[in-house]
Amino acid sequence: MNARSAIILDLKFARGELRETIQGFFPDREIVDLADPANAGRDLSGIAYAVVWKPDADLFRRAPDLELLFSGGAGVDHIMAVEGIPDIPIVRFVDRNLTTRMSEWVVLQCLIHLRRVLPYLEQQQKRIWSEFLQPEAAEVTVGLMGLGVLGLDAAAKLKALGFDVIGWSRTKKQIEGMETFDAAGMDDFLSRTDFLVGLLPLTPETTGLYDRALFSRLRQGGALKKPVFINAGRGGSQNEADLYAALADGTLGGASVDVFQVEPLPETSPLWGLGNLVITPHAAAPSEPAALFQLMQDQIGRYERGETLQFTIDRAAGY
Repeated sequence: MNARSAIILDLKFARGELRETIQGFFPDREIVDLADPANAGRDLSGIAYAVVWKPDADLFRRAPDLELLFSGGAGVDHIMAVEGIPDIPIVRFVDRNLTTRMSEWVVLQCLIHLRRVLPYLEQQQKRIWSEFLQPEAAEVTVGLMGLGVLGLDAAAKLKALGFDVIGWSRTKKQIEGMETFDAAGMDDFLSRTDFLVGLLPLTPETTGLYDRALFSRLRQGGALKKPVFINAGRGGSQNEADLYAALADGTLGGASVDVFQVEPLPETSPLWGLGNLVITPHAAAPSEPAALFQLMQDQIGRYERGETLQFTIDRAAGY
């Protein structure tokens, strides 16, 4: 390994002061920022480290000597989809701030639908004074799909507000104080769920998972009469034509979505026109650059000391 290797910076967000921020964590290393036109044709051979978000399609061809790869966000599907990905460790972004922000977003969306904020805002525009049914949180079952760090933190905060919380994961997990389901128990899980919260990574198994068939298996006739879909996982996991249809025909009473198949969401998407849908621009849990670069500093230090890396993904599982 090259203890003083340069670092490739290939991020597509928070462009402002990224190079200066990362340089503060690695003052003795060259930072090769691929957003700099001067680096457009640069030979990246001999560089061991890269931090990426939706990396350039030719990155791995241009940088054949990478030894360690960092994701600029919690997900890694944007890396796994790139052709020629080398067989090296990939470290995902795990950070208390990111986890907290995601939980805040999930809790906010659950409360928006529980307390009927969208129809009240519609009434406000029309100057109508009329009260809607507003059950308490304990009458609503939130079904979390994805029981990793993000899911467990969201579950704890939802339970503190009184929501009944159940969880689903591909393989069975034993979690104190929460009833959990696995693939074999999907029907039971969905039939008990009023608010479905998606926090799953994008894999071949989860691509297009949230479709009309799944929405139709959620509980009808619960405290809010119609189920709600909330997704902050990955846009590729939802069928957006089916989501639109389910919201339009009443299969779903409402939804909140932070991630989409194509981002930015095209202006021509019919989703923009739905009054029972909250759209946020992949902003539920933005990566904090300083926290990301601190994690990199820690893990590169471990790597160069020959210690075990933390937060590496399971290549077989894809997350």
